[in-house]
Amino acid sequence: MNESLSLTDLIAELKGLVLDAVEKSAPEGGLADDEPLFGPDARLDLDSLDALQVSMAIQQRYGVRMPDSKETRRALTSIAHLAAHLSAGRS
Repeated sequence: MNESLSLTDLIAELKGLVLDAVEKSAPEGGLADDEPLFGPDARLDLDSLDALQVSMAIQQRYGVRMPDSKETRRALTSIAHLAAHLSAGRS
């Protein structure tokens, strides 16, 4: 993973990566860093297949495996959580 990427840049990159992986456009007003990606409050209306696609895109882009686990579900709760998860993994 690119060590020089700031958290702000990582979040911006992840927004694009997630939207590309699930083949959706950003919701009206954009995707907030801490808005839910899954569940009843999620504007993207993602499902388990989308989670798999996002996990595969993360593995391909960053070389980080996201096995199906509680930790992965927590990481995918929002873009901010995902960025923190990936940042923690590179230190």
